[in-house]
Amino acid sequence: MPRITTRGPAEDSAAPPARQRLDVWLWHARCVRTRTAAADFIRAGHVRVNGVRLTSPAHPVRPGDVLTLALNAGVRLWRVTGFIERRGDAAAAAATYVEVGPTDAPGSPSR
Repeated sequence: MPRITTRGPAEDSAAPPARQRLDVWLWHARCVRTRTAAADFIRAGHVRVNGVRLTSPAHPVRPGDVLTLALNAGVRLWRVTGFIERRGDAAAAAATYVEVGPTDAPGSPSR
């Protein structure tokens, strides 16, 4: 018997996703070399989303979220601007985030 799949009206394949798994997003943004490394990086507690430390690689990220990444070279703050379907080159990855300063992050003290 053939397998039948149904798609609802909200599941338009051309529409960009409203969210993506954190480990997939880090891999697509070329923060790490493999998705497994992204999951390990998150489980080790090196990632915060909007100031909250996460240990679940499956946590969804949405456009506008601010990620705090504790990398070897220091701490980076990235605001999620979008998603890509597949891991691409560095230019495609750079289009998925913007680097923000500490004063641009949510919850930072105003000067």
